[in-house]
This record gives sequence, structure tokens and C-alpha cells, in this order.
Amino acid sequence: MQEATPKAGGISLAALISRAERAGKGAPPVERWNPAYCGDIDLVIRADGSWTYMGSPIGRPALVRLFSTVLRKDEDGRTYLVTPVEKLGITVEDAHFHAVEMSRELRHGEPVLNFRTNVGDVVEAGPDHPLRFAIGESGEFRPYVTVRGRLEARLTRALAFDLADFIEPMADGGRHVVRSGGALFDIPPEAHDI
Repeated sequence: MQEATPKAGGISLAALISRAERAGKGAPPVERWNPAYCGDIDLVIRADGSWTYMGSPIGRPALVRLFSTVLRKDEDGRTYLVTPVEKLGITVEDAHFHAVEMSRELRHGEPVLNFRTNVGDVVEAGPDHPLRFAIGESGEFRPYVTVRGRLEARLTRALAFDLADFIEPMADGGRHVVRSGGALFDIPPEAHDI
């Protein structure tokens, strides 16, 4: 039986899933496709989460969601739109997605954090979907969660503040972590005073 202790506005996992259009559907198997590289296109995922094509915003959320299902970040560090027959390079300024909602529940007495992205993915932070923390150029705390493959979602500023409530000092006094899904995620030492 799962104990629920919702946080971040009282949002539960069930509420996140109900708002996630693709919940349970999954993305196409882009990791298995090996099409020829066809060049770059002027598609940019901006740091603020907006998508542009040739400098103009993509105003249709359904189109952004569709493109998001065929994204892949390869070992070369670049992000591509991938279909079975072509591979097109795009630009990503920061993260591929934004985590826009979070729930925290207890499972067998252990915390589990779930995130919903701006494109409808729901992921549980843990060994398969690790959290990563960075410090921005102006010293801001920037948490990210791996969504699929090497694709990440940056937590919105509001969620970063909510997540900060779950930072725990370790018994050794030197480490601070966030726990989720049976995994510990270390907070960078420079973020301890944030």
C-alpha cells in the first residue's frame, strides 16, 4: 500500500498522470533508429522552454508535443529530430523540456518524486531517471531530471524552490542529498548555502 504525502500545491501522482496526455503511451523507439544524417534545421528549443523554427515561435502545442516524441540526444552531445529515414540536427539552449509539476509520495516509507513535463511526459526520479543539479551563471540552483535517453527536463523556478524543501543533510555532515525512488542525488557543495 502506498502512503501519500502530496507536496508542491497538494499535487498527487494521479493528478499528474491525468494531465499528461501521453501517460502510458510512450515515445517512438528513436534509440533503435539509425537513419542517415541529413543536416541541421533552424529549430531551437529556447532556455525558457519555447520552441522556434526559423526564428518564429511554434505556436501549436500539439506540434511541439509531436516533435518532442522524436527527439534524441546522441553520444556526440547534439540533439536530433529522428525518424526511421532521416536525422536532423537542432539547437537546444539549456534543457529539452521543462518539468512543470511535481508530486512527492512515500512508498514503503521512502520518498518518491514524480514530475510532469511541459510536453506530457511523467517520470519518477530514481535510478532510471536521475536528478542532476547545477549552479547557473548568476548562482541560481538548477535542478534537472532525465526524462528518456539523454533528454532532460529543467525544473521550473517554482519547482526548484519546492524541491529545496526536500534537501537533507547526510549524517557525515558534508553531503546534502535529495532522495527519490531508492536513490540519493548529491547537491553540489556550492548550492548548500542557496
